[in-house]
Amino acid sequence: MFRLTYRSFRLLLYLEWLLLVTAVFMEVLLPFSLCWSLLLRVLAIAVFGLMGFLLPTVKLGTKLLYTVIEFGFIWVLATQSELSTRSVFLLCLVLVMRSCLIFKRSGQLTVLGLSFISYGTILLSKPIVPGKFPIIVWDWRLSNLLLFSLTLIFALLLINALLAERQSREQLEIAHRELEITHQQLQQYALRIEDQATLQERNRIAREIHDGLGHTLSAQAIQINNTLLFWESNPDKSLTFLKQAKQQGAEALLEIRRSVSVLRSNPLQGQSLESAIKKLLKDFQQTTGIEPAYKIDVPFSLPTEVNTTLYRIVQESLTNIYKHAQAIGVTIQLQQQAQKLNLSIEDNGKGFDPNQNTTGFGLQGMRERALALGGQFHLQSQPGTGCRIYVSFPLSKLLL
Repeated sequence: MFRLTYRSFRLLLYLEWLLLVTAVFMEVLLPFSLCWSLLLRVLAIAVFGLMGFLLPTVKLGTKLLYTVIEFGFIWVLATQSELSTRSVFLLCLVLVMRSCLIFKRSGQLTVLGLSFISYGTILLSKPIVPGKFPIIVWDWRLSNLLLFSLTLIFALLLINALLAERQSREQLEIAHRELEITHQQLQQYALRIEDQATLQERNRIAREIHDGLGHTLSAQAIQINNTLLFWESNPDKSLTFLKQAKQQGAEALLEIRRSVSVLRSNPLQGQSLESAIKKLLKDFQQTTGIEPAYKIDVPFSLPTEVNTTLYRIVQESLTNIYKHAQAIGVTIQLQQQAQKLNLSIEDNGKGFDPNQNTTGFGLQGMRERALALGGQFHLQSQPGTGCRIYVSFPLSKLLL
């Protein structure tokens, strides 16, 4: 219901107490007369000042009662001495300052108007001292009232401007903290996604090693056992088994190199994209005996992540063709068309039904890599008609 006054704006607190101390000095020194009336006026100013430590902030009724009590202390001060006009001036000014922290704009204007009426009533109702010219007295009073009204309006505008500036600064600080929290959360999400992607890639490589390298080494072990079994009884057959074991060893070595290549963080290793793809095609030809037809035409430099994505898609496609397609021809095209960079990989193998092959990590990885760069991934294949992978990237997103 109540809160500490100016807990984040000490300048206003110091200003308020400066005005209150000035009011006390005016009561005591202009002129000094020790009496109960003086003690009552000083006590009224002191209580009025202590009320400023706690301001109502919730219920409107509490705010109105608080303000009425403040006006009561001002009237007590005015009725106890005819020389308290200056003190009333200062207390009304403090009252308007506090209203800026309690009420909205309409309430602030109401308090300002009541303060003006109160001060004007007290000032204009004072009797004229005999011997002074009434015109001069009334001129002074009206000038004082005008000065008072201008001071109240200036104080109201100044305090609201200071409070608005402070509120804006606090909102900026809150927004900055929220932005830092959001940034930290995004970093955590990015790390989680990276960890998940890494785990998925490791699982895929582990399965590839198990299904490919493990099968090859098992077959090699069988051929070596057969070689030992027929070494004495049938040397020619044993030699055939030994040659097959050697060939399987070479295949196992290629599987290991392929797995190590996938694990590299930067597979290009300083090469251009065209050179890296040509090396992939050369290794593919040595492994399968198939000479791929290719056309690579990229007349501009691409960011590293784009080169890596294109390289991985070509690599994964060639791996799938080698393992599953049973193709005798492969065509690869990488070139710019209009405002797009297009990659096409096509084989004439046995093909497959894409609707029945939804769990392949290779195809899923290629699709995710393309979408991560704002590209589009298309797969066309039917049993007996080969397979075509088509990836398109808008240049506006690649060259940011």
